[in-house]
Amino acid sequence: MILILGGTTEGRSAVATLEAAGSPFFYSTKGGEQDVPLRHGTPLSGAMTGAEMAAFCRKESIRLLIDAAHPYAAQLHQSVAEAAKACDIPVVRYERHYPAHYDPRIRWFDSYADLVSHLLSREQEGDGREKGSGRVLATTGVQSIARLRPLEQHYDMRYRILRRESSVQLALRQGIREEQLCYWGEGEAGALLDELRPIAMLVKDSGQSGGFSEKVEAALSRGIQVLALRRPPMPPTFITVDGPYGLRRQVEALLPNFFPLHSGLTTGTYATAAALAAATHLLRNEQPEQVVVTLPNGEHIPVPVRYGDGYAACVKVSGDDPDVTNGAEIRARVGKEDFSTVHRKTICGAPQNDLRCTEKSSAVHCRIIGGEGIGRFTLPGLDFPPGEAAINRVPREMIVSNLREQLQPSEPLVVEISVPGGEELGRRTFNPRIGIVGGISIVGSSGVIMPFSNESFIRSIRRCMSVAVASGSERIVINSGAKSAAFVRTLYPQLPAQAFVEYGNFVGETLKIAAEQGVQRLSLCMMIGKAAKLAGGFLDTHSRESTIDTALLAQIAEKAGVEADIIARIRSLTIARELWTLIPTQRMAAFAEELLYLCRQVCTPLFPHGELTIHLIHPPIAAVYTDKP
Repeated sequence: MILILGGTTEGRSAVATLEAAGSPFFYSTKGGEQDVPLRHGTPLSGAMTGAEMAAFCRKESIRLLIDAAHPYAAQLHQSVAEAAKACDIPVVRYERHYPAHYDPRIRWFDSYADLVSHLLSREQEGDGREKGSGRVLATTGVQSIARLRPLEQHYDMRYRILRRESSVQLALRQGIREEQLCYWGEGEAGALLDELRPIAMLVKDSGQSGGFSEKVEAALSRGIQVLALRRPPMPPTFITVDGPYGLRRQVEALLPNFFPLHSGLTTGTYATAAALAAATHLLRNEQPEQVVVTLPNGEHIPVPVRYGDGYAACVKVSGDDPDVTNGAEIRARVGKEDFSTVHRKTICGAPQNDLRCTEKSSAVHCRIIGGEGIGRFTLPGLDFPPGEAAINRVPREMIVSNLREQLQPSEPLVVEISVPGGEELGRRTFNPRIGIVGGISIVGSSGVIMPFSNESFIRSIRRCMSVAVASGSERIVINSGAKSAAFVRTLYPQLPAQAFVEYGNFVGETLKIAAEQGVQRLSLCMMIGKAAKLAGGFLDTHSRESTIDTALLAQIAEKAGVEADIIARIRSLTIARELWTLIPTQRMAAFAEELLYLCRQVCTPLFPHGELTIHLIHPPIAAVYTDKP
């Protein structure tokens, strides 16, 4: 059993991460006011001392504590540490994202006492102000008001707090007048500062989820001095993560049976780790046993590395959703000149890619090339032109950004990625079907492989559908996953969050479940790749189970009046998203109408009695095509 200490954005994320396991856990907040939907979790409210928490852990057989509370909840962190020590159980600290460096434009303090003393000493030194003539805005929260009250002797103090009844009442009980309280929502900091025009703003280093950067920039751009409290240190025994992937991987390591299936990392993440380790050796003459890779979502994942003759390497672990690359060694060599001509291949005579990543403060000129075991693109329509190494755009960007952020190289670098035995592995993948030959491809859009077994995923769909039906929503919306989820919600802004159900690749099973549970109005949202497979009769759209029928797509295009030369190109498609650029804009509506008609023909027998609406969406959102009954 796991106990999460939350009440924050990170607490919500921790709940969502653990809910995916289908295993029971506890979620504790101090006031019980955070509305978090729980299916497998049990809510708790009220503060606990270290001894009380330890007693609870023994009673409920808690084997892991997750501290996702506010970074300034120092007493809670201490109680967690005491309970963990008393019960001999580990603690994972779910930390926020913070700016990389302390901003020199901000005056920093280690305690409220130091901050108050600084402001009072300015008054005592006499700077031409009288009592009440200088307004100070404190954004440090309702719990800090008592510590700041001495400033009211010399300043017109205003306190920004959360707009909720318990916070307002707590402030009033401390003797604060209602007119001293102020509020702002997301994006509203500047308007409040313009209204109040304070001489200084007090902040805590509350991280990105606490809106730190937004309010600091709003103040500094208006010439308002910013005085900030450094966040208190966490107990040294805490294991720190800063995102859902890292949290899941720590839970998998510490409680292997909590998640029925374990996650893995993509070839792109391992290539980035190997490149970072090789570059660290080159530029700093160091060989760390592990490096920390920044994923595309900004969180940091530690990756073990090892070293060979002139290279660094990682062994790919795919978790419980293994592919043929599981266990493969991914190597990286990094140099200041092109040392790899012995391994380079030239297909179609195309040059190796030159990837630059430039910012005002720093720039990295990094050439990324493919060595042994890395395939080459031979067809258009993929991330790079024919002849280029099959290292996709996101992994390339990960390599460059990690090198820039962690090592700040002053000279151009060349990074060669290789996979011994990759040519044979590549033959056992789908790569040859999409024109990647000679090896594997380095891929990954999130950096992490989330495992799904058919049975467990379908069980999850069934549970989510039950919650959706129980919510009483007028309509249920099913969507494939995270890529378009945010947009899909804008199509139905009036529906509750529980009304949206992800089907992954299991369109057919989800339709059956909706029919079984008596759903009357259902919306199916699809991107063009899944729609193309569904139109061909594939109810499981995973690439292992289905392929795109280009002959069928050509027939649809012909019915839509698309020109013959484009139809010929459609017959040789490698990926469906090329259709958005191949089909002329004036023909796309007719093409979408016919495609969705075929999708409906496949879906109707599975969802025969309810009203089904099908949306074809194009992210980045440029069009939505809808087929209605």
